[in-house]
Order: sequence, then structure tokens, then C-alpha cells
Amino acid sequence: MKSQIKPLAAIAATILLPAIAMATEDTDSLTTGGKGEERNVMLNASDATKPREIQIGLPSEDVNVYENGLPAVYSSAIHQLARHWRSDASMGIVGLMNPMESAIKTGNVAYSVDCYSNFGQKDFKAIFNYRTNTFGWQNFDFNVSGGIGEKWLYTASVYQNFDPGYFKVKFTDFSDRTQIYHAGLTRLFGNGKLSVLYKFSKSNALGSMVNNAPFIYVGDGSVKEIPDFDLGTTSYAPVGGEFEYMDVLDGKIKKGRWGDFTDNYAHDVTACFDYLFGDNYRLDVNAKYMLAPHADYCDFGGSSIFATDANDRLYKPGESSPYVGLAEGRRTWLHAGKVSNALLTAELNKSYGNHDARIGINEWFYHLDYHSSSFQWTGTVSPYPDILVRHNADGTMSQFYGFNELSPEYTKGYENKLAVYLTDNWRITPKISLYFGGRLEYYRMSADQIPYGRYDGFHIGDNHTYTDNSGNTSTVAVSPRNVLKNKLNYAATAQCIYNINRHFGLTADATVATRYPRINEYAGTGPTDEQYKRVTIPLVRGGITYRNNWIDLTSMVTYIAKSNNIDQQNVTNPGTTQSKTTLLIYSIKTLGWTTSAELHPFKGFNLHALLTLQKPTYDNYFIKSPFDGVPDLNANGNIVKEIPQVLVELDPSYQLNDRLRFWLSFRYFGKTYANLTNALFFNGRWETFGGINWTVNSHFDLGCTVINFLNQKGASGTINGAELLIRDDSGKYKNYYMSGSYLRPFTVEFCATLKF
Repeated sequence: MKSQIKPLAAIAATILLPAIAMATEDTDSLTTGGKGEERNVMLNASDATKPREIQIGLPSEDVNVYENGLPAVYSSAIHQLARHWRSDASMGIVGLMNPMESAIKTGNVAYSVDCYSNFGQKDFKAIFNYRTNTFGWQNFDFNVSGGIGEKWLYTASVYQNFDPGYFKVKFTDFSDRTQIYHAGLTRLFGNGKLSVLYKFSKSNALGSMVNNAPFIYVGDGSVKEIPDFDLGTTSYAPVGGEFEYMDVLDGKIKKGRWGDFTDNYAHDVTACFDYLFGDNYRLDVNAKYMLAPHADYCDFGGSSIFATDANDRLYKPGESSPYVGLAEGRRTWLHAGKVSNALLTAELNKSYGNHDARIGINEWFYHLDYHSSSFQWTGTVSPYPDILVRHNADGTMSQFYGFNELSPEYTKGYENKLAVYLTDNWRITPKISLYFGGRLEYYRMSADQIPYGRYDGFHIGDNHTYTDNSGNTSTVAVSPRNVLKNKLNYAATAQCIYNINRHFGLTADATVATRYPRINEYAGTGPTDEQYKRVTIPLVRGGITYRNNWIDLTSMVTYIAKSNNIDQQNVTNPGTTQSKTTLLIYSIKTLGWTTSAELHPFKGFNLHALLTLQKPTYDNYFIKSPFDGVPDLNANGNIVKEIPQVLVELDPSYQLNDRLRFWLSFRYFGKTYANLTNALFFNGRWETFGGINWTVNSHFDLGCTVINFLNQKGASGTINGAELLIRDDSGKYKNYYMSGSYLRPFTVEFCATLKF
């Protein structure tokens, strides 16, 4: 859960289905209160197992994927969505929920993936999907469904992923080995049905263990590869072997092996009931219980790359001469969690006159038992780096150090949301429609947390002496304490659409949502009672629409903000491997302009185009430097790191005939800042995709997708160790060796679908 290594764009994880990849229309997601279309959300040039984030000018808070009206996972802070959900043949519908709808139904302002299972039908149907790529990826899933007599339906699915990644990881066979199984029965009666679905998932994935790499930061926003290191297709993870860590629960030094801390499996039982009463009343009730006894993952991070000499007393294992060359201080976090949740959502819908009204309730309970341990090591800057041995002044030797110094975490407890919400879509006149809604949520959280600063050797049961800013000392026993909160959250939205004539229209909407800190935000030192403040997110938009028989255009000005954002940030003394963890509470605001268009200039051709200009800035962002000689950081007014100010999407496609379709997808992400001070930045980049889909006959489809066909080898995200680097020192970082995340390499994927 550390912000310095977790991408801001983590909203969901899936494997791309050819049929889903083709959905590019988004005719209403900017203009109505209902669901929008999927708009290529599954295409991501940074990570093969995650769809892209649709930017709204704020960092994403969490995964936003809803399955059968309920969160696919309650929170991805521990139990990551990619370990339990993929968009596979078990899905009947995959769409996109816009921020207004999401705020009312879930309390979260964001574009959200909204999917529904294939519950079956009376006729037998089967679908088999197979995918592979030029790096040896093997993926298949299939679903069978049908009827049993007149009153019963069945469905069953299997998903298998064997992904070796883009380079050989020598301590395991697969970068992502995931398997998911579904089975369900549906009982039909009168005007309704009741479905019960069981899902089991088992997943081992390496994630950030293999997603970072070293490169040369040129100084003008561009990067170039270091000698003998092909960015994106060369491993920066160790070969393997054993490591040591200190268990944060008991302080014991234990041993482990890379790849042994990625176990995830979960059981999920869902019941879905819907019934159509008289007078156009429809009742939908969805309930789920999910248990993940193991929700584990391992994070890697980095600091500064430096040139070693004999005085550093660093040695390659088994060698007697000091290592002289480039090295980087590396960090590792071992996360272990057990999560369970019981979720229920019920909605009653009624259509009457010019109204489509809805009232709903959420009763969402989430239990978490989580801890993480951290350690540090120094590695060579090379493919399959060696873990260097430190020869200490006292004559001892060590490869691993800084045990639990950097943000080890612990929390145990629960949170419960009980909410009621309502919406109404009112067609006042043929030209004027009004959509409005509200949500009131009772939020209760009980969390055991450890509110003390971390240090080398930190663990539960230790006695440690702390010194305050005045030089006073006190000795405390490191142990959890309970925090209990009972609060009210709310959300409200309203949108008015005025169709001036059959071509022009005006639209305006406003949404506000609030929440209080969540249980996972207490896994670190957590906010104190004085810092425990309501987070408020207002979103205001307004603009024009234009439609005719070949174009559908929307242009809107947007303002969005977020107050009291909580972030745990590891900061590094620039140019060194020395790091500290600090808790930050700050605000963000963004003013932007977005124009989206769907064009159909001639038969068979479609173009989705989007342009966004935005300026996301920090407010009340202050870091007191924990290092001597390094100035404090006041980031007020700075551009938010990792969020571009210019976004362009171009998605042309051409349907040659009933069987053959060609498509391209271009996305431009403008200049993004790579650290908090805006001293370092990455130039704009294009993410590119293209493909062909061929319907051979009614039973067989073939497809080919090319990822990153411009073969860009750029870096993205943040630059490790540069959090506090001031702008005046940015000139020192020309042609400087750094590490960070990168784009997926040029890849060709092939897919086949068999239906019968």
C-alpha cells in the first residue's frame, strides 16, 4: 500500500477479450446519469493485466469494478482485484459506470467498470476463447450454459492464465499464473429469477517485483536505455535464492525465497434475485459473501543509483574484491492479509409518467487482518542483479538490512457501510430532462493500528525510545491500539440536459461525495484524531452537445477537487539510499476541458476522438524534511505527479464487410511530472494498439492485436529517490542513471473464439 511504488492508475485488472476491445462508443458517458459504454477501457500499454484508468483529474483511490451490482473485491488495497476477477467468458455484459452514477451507488467518484455474469438461457451455448502472444503467453477461458427443463438454467466457466511475462524470471515459471472457476444455477419463476453463483480464484503474480527497470534520464524529459539493458524485456529482479526479513508481528528473523509471498486464493458465493411486479415495479437484490484466507503480495521499490568504490565495502557473493560499479538501494515489502466481506445491495425501480425512479440500499461489511514486513538490500544495476554483501565495520557481513524501517504496516478490524440512495431520471419536456440523486451512508470503522514511527528493527512487542521535536524522550511499548469511528457520509448529484433543437444541446451537472478515512489508511501510523477529517470530492461540469447523422459531439468544462487526501510517502535523501516514511494529508484540485466525438463520415467507418486539457495541482501539501541539509517541501501549486495535462484519444475503425473489421487506437499522454517538486518530468508519449477481427463463420472468430506498434520504449510513473529533489538541482540529473516503471514492449497477440 505504499504510494511510491503503487501506480495511480490502478483501477481494475483483466485480460483483454477481443469482443470487449472493439467497444469504442461512448455516446452518453459524458452527458447522462446512466451507464456509459466501455470505451476501450481494457486496452493498457503499461500493464497487460490492468485496463487503463479513464482520467478525471484525480489519482484513483481504489479499484472500481462492480460485478453483478457489487464490488468485485471490496478493496484492492490488500486483496488485489487482478487476483480474483478477470473479464472472461463468464461475463455477459461489461460496461462503464460514469462518476455521477458511481457516486450515488457506491460513494466513490470515478469511472467504474460495471459487469454482469452470464446466468444462462434455455438453449445450450458454449464459448471458448484462446489467446497467445509473441512472448509465449497462453490464456484460455470457456463457458457453457443452458437450460434444465423449463424452470432451471445453468452456467459454468473456467479461466486459465499462463503468462511468463516479457523476460525470463528465473525464480519462477510465470509472471502471472491465475485460475478462476465459476458455477451457477438459476431458478425461473413467473416474472423473476433467482441465481446462485460460486467462484473460486487462485492467483500468483509478481507485479512490481518485475515492473521496474533502470534507465538513463537524459534531462529533457526523455530516457535512453543503459548498456546491455533492453527496457521492458530485461529482468531487473534477482536470479533467486534466499533472503532474510524480520517478521513485524514478533521480531524474529526469518528466511524466505523470492516468489513465495504471492499466494492468493478466495471463495465467493453470490445470490442475485430480480422480480418484475405489477405497475412497472422491479426489485433487484444482490448479495455476496467472499473469503480470501490468503491475500498476499510482494512489492519492490528503489532509491538512488550510485557508483560504488572500495570504500563502500560492497562485494558480490563469493568474491574477495570489492564491487566497483553502479548499484541501487532496493526495498522489498512482504504483504500478508486475510480478508472477508458480506455485501448486499437492493434496488427498487419504478417507471411512471416521465420518471424513472430508483431507491436502493447498501449493507457492506468488510473484515481485514493484515500486516507487512519490509527490508532493504543493495543490488547491482544489471540484468538479474546480484544482491551485494555489506562488510560492516564490526567484521560482520550482511546482505539484508533496514528491517521494518520503511513503512511496515499492520491493521486488524472491520468497516461497515449502511447506505440508502435514490435517483430519478425525469423527462420534463421532450427537450428538457433532469437527473438527480442522493446518498446517505452510516459508516462505522474499528481498526487496530500501531501509531508509532517506524525504525530499523521495528516490530510488535519492542520497547523503543522516541525523541520529540523539543528533544524530550519517552519509551513506549510497540503494540496496537484500537480506533473506533462512527460517521455519516453523503453524496448528491444533479444533471440537466436541454436539447435546443434536434442538433444542439446544453448539459450541466454537479456531484459531491464525502467519506472518512478507511481502515487500510490506518495500516501505517494512521491519522490522529486531529487529522481525522472528512474527505470531500466535488465535481462540476458543463458544456454543449451537437448531433447529426454522422457526428455526435460533447464539449465540457470540468472542475474536480479532493480535500484531506491521506497518503503514506517514502521519501529519499536525494542522491543517497537513505529513506524515511511520512504521513501526508493534502488536497488536489483540477480544472479541465474535454471534447469527445463519435464520427461516422461514411459507411463502415467510425472514429472516436477525445481531447482533454487539464491542470491538476496540489494544495496544502507540505513535507517536513527528515534529512539534515535537505529543505522542506512545499508542493502547493505544483502539478500533481503522474497525471498528464494533455490527453488525446483517437480510435478509428473500419467494418469492411459483415465479417472483417480493422481498428486502431492511439492515446497521447502529455508531459507528466515524475516527482513532487516538478523538477523531473517525462515527455508526452503515445500508446498505440491495432488489430483485425475476422468472423470466419457463425461459430468461429479470429483476431490479431498489435500492442505498442510504434515500439516506444519510454518510462512512466515516478522516478525512484527523487521525491525531495528541488528544481534548482534538476540540472545535476542530466544523463543520470535512475529507475522506474516503463511501457509494455512491442507485442503481437493472437486470439480465437469458438462458439456453438
